[in-house]
Amino acid sequence: MDDELDTLPKIGAPATRALHNAGYTSLRGLDGVARAELAKLHGMGPKALGILDEALRRHGLALR
Repeated sequence: MDDELDTLPKIGAPATRALHNAGYTSLRGLDGVARAELAKLHGMGPKALGILDEALRRHGLALR
């Protein structure tokens, strides 16, 4: 299960590219990041943010 924290969940290519371009390459690295900051990234939509929220929640982590 720790492996999930070292990768990003399947959120679609545009959203994954947006996160990588912003320097986020793991779920663990998103803990505490402002949701509004991620929402501004080109390619990051509500569906991807919801998937990230759920994946983080399953591990006791969260966006702020």
